[in-house]
Amino acid sequence: MRLIALSFVALLMLIQYPLWLGKGGWLRVWELDRQVAQVKNNNEKLKERNGKLESEVQDLKTGTDAVEERARFELGMIKKNEIFVQILDANSPASTSAERVLPAQVKP
Repeated sequence: MRLIALSFVALLMLIQYPLWLGKGGWLRVWELDRQVAQVKNNNEKLKERNGKLESEVQDLKTGTDAVEERARFELGMIKKNEIFVQILDANSPASTSAERVLPAQVKP
């Protein structure tokens, strides 16, 4: 009787092995679900980033304000009849700590 019970337990374990540890087992499904959730999260971040970039591209295509802003801040350009004012911190050397201020309009 004891041998039959041990045989049934062994058979039950053999049947359960593919369910838990096999190719399509619960552990593999759980791992794939975790990977899918991670990829979805990454996709949402990328969609948000793409939306911001798309709106910036549309702004650059349609208006001159964005182009002017980029020219001023990234290239340091100013318009005619404007004076560029730069204020330096008194406690630090001029070469390391320069603070930019928007150009002031010159009244003719």
